[in-house]
Amino acid sequence: MTGQPVVIVGAGGFGREVADVIDAINRTASVPAWDLLGVHDEAPSQLNLSRLEDRGIPYLGPLPGDGSDRIVSFVVGIGNPRVREKLADLIEGWGWEPATLVHPAAVLGSAVRLGAGTVICGGVQVSTNVHTGRHVHVNPNATIGHDARLEHFVSVNPAATVSGEVVVGSRTLLGANSIVLQGLTVGADALVGAAACAVREVHPRTTVVGVPAKAR
Repeated sequence: MTGQPVVIVGAGGFGREVADVIDAINRTASVPAWDLLGVHDEAPSQLNLSRLEDRGIPYLGPLPGDGSDRIVSFVVGIGNPRVREKLADLIEGWGWEPATLVHPAAVLGSAVRLGAGTVICGGVQVSTNVHTGRHVHVNPNATIGHDARLEHFVSVNPAATVSGEVVVGSRTLLGANSIVLQGLTVGADALVGAAACAVREVHPRTTVVGVPAKAR
């Protein structure tokens, strides 16, 4: 018995990490939850094509013109939030269904609501009453505190910490090992740099770096 057909969009690093999440879900299920058909990418590097081949994952070529030849589930495995938004909106317009994936080694608390297309990687800790928007990526070993809100297309990079009651605006990227302190708001389209510690509000479309984090 095979699972729900799904494709990954993006042959780069996060796209292949999504494949790992799918593999882990299928290993722990009594029957496979997902049938990974392959990966779409407009212009993958030869190195990434080789990496897919080594994994036995088919490269399916660029996305079809209008998606009308088939309707499947999909995950956008691209870290850049703006690119992810553009592709997700396009593909959902074809009627394809965004898949929401949670690695079995992630821990989710009570009353967690995940938006369509969200990917939660291994080692992630999500506390109680956390809500995400559409197509949010939470990378390995990140922590999301209680009552946090991650709006659409947010990327939380590895080992980042979002403290309790934080709001992270749409298309914002939180760098690896970054920290956002309790109760703060990070505006839309912002960037919190790797290892930065946000101790005050981060305005929309602002890049902050350092400890304490300051606008660059």
